[in-house]
Amino acid sequence: MKIKTIALLVGLASAGSMVSVNASAEDLRMSWWGGNSRHSATNDAVKEFEKTHPEISVKTEYTGWGGHLERLTTQIAGNTEPDVMQTNWNWMPIFSARGDGFKDLREYSAQLDLSQFDKSALDAGTNNGKLNGIPVSMAARIFYYNKDTWAKAGLPYPVTWDDFMKAGPIFKEKLGDEFFPMILEGRDVIAMNRSFMVQKYGIPMIDEANKKFAYSDAQMLEFFKMYEDMVKNHVAPSSKYIAGFGKANLYEHKPWINGEWAGVYMWNSAINKYNDNLKPPMSLELGFYPMKKGADDAGLFYKPALMFSIGKNSKNPEDAAKLINFLLNEPAGYNAMGLARGVPLSLAARRALSLDGTIKDSDLSVAGLAQIDDLPKKILTSAHFENPKLLGLFEEMIEKMDQGDITVEEAAKEFMSQGNRILRRAIK
Repeated sequence: MKIKTIALLVGLASAGSMVSVNASAEDLRMSWWGGNSRHSATNDAVKEFEKTHPEISVKTEYTGWGGHLERLTTQIAGNTEPDVMQTNWNWMPIFSARGDGFKDLREYSAQLDLSQFDKSALDAGTNNGKLNGIPVSMAARIFYYNKDTWAKAGLPYPVTWDDFMKAGPIFKEKLGDEFFPMILEGRDVIAMNRSFMVQKYGIPMIDEANKKFAYSDAQMLEFFKMYEDMVKNHVAPSSKYIAGFGKANLYEHKPWINGEWAGVYMWNSAINKYNDNLKPPMSLELGFYPMKKGADDAGLFYKPALMFSIGKNSKNPEDAAKLINFLLNEPAGYNAMGLARGVPLSLAARRALSLDGTIKDSDLSVAGLAQIDDLPKKILTSAHFENPKLLGLFEEMIEKMDQGDITVEEAAKEFMSQGNRILRRAIK
């Protein structure tokens, strides 16, 4: 094991020699979530870091998405969090509402070159004036389709919101009951429906100033009816139907692999793992982003795809900052990482990876980012939109609807009531 040592100069004097003294430090720990490609790329990058900095040893801790937040919550509560953490944008209100839950990265600008990131990106990771997380990449949910299945259905990709509803019955008639234009989980549904509502009404979903939803009761009912209509029109399978295939990532289910679930509303930064799991020769293609006539905002859920943060209890924050800088800004780091965390925000990394052909316009993630850049984005998404309790409540409501336990009216009313209570407690 490599041990970080600080060696004192050994001097010789006529009276004798000084004794050298070694002071050891704990190894760095780094944690993240992701799939196999991200795990492999990050481990390779960490090995390159250790070659460059042989005095620093890094222990890596990585998992899939499921359970990662719970594990990190336990670590942070016990003051045993890793030195370097891959963090999610919506975790900031949970762990660092006042900006003191993570180290302020601006204090380590000698080790971490922040000039490679534009101000808007750094602002997205700033809480109460402190840079708690540096965005690695930016992302939004957009529409991708299985071009082979859609071709079999004989349909062009949806251009309007009405096109979605019209596609469902045609898929059912031409391809069969098991084929759907889209596959959506609860967190996909709430994000897509919010986009529609922003386009139609020009307001955010969450009113942070008043710590509640910005919707009226009628608008919340409309929000839930959109999901009910998608299920009724065979646009997307119900949560009950999806649950029948067991617990796994959507892209790991056989209906996805076989092309029966023919579209996703997914982060551009995560789309390649969906494409990679399709049975050859099937592949995904970027679709249009539907816009209501007269809308001046697409209602995109646009945010840092993920960030790097330093634990507030880190005993080696300078070394942790060196590791982050290596991964984001130094050639050996970003070359090893490639696009495993999306198209990098770092100017140095983006320029180099574009020149060597790693960043290709034809890549699904890159093409998606170009579409995102072109769409109007005025209304920011509240970080509380992804509050785990709020998302859990929404998923519970649509599951009860699908089970026939409650009506759409009851679901909208209950979500409004309980959701407002969650927001009052969460927004500081």
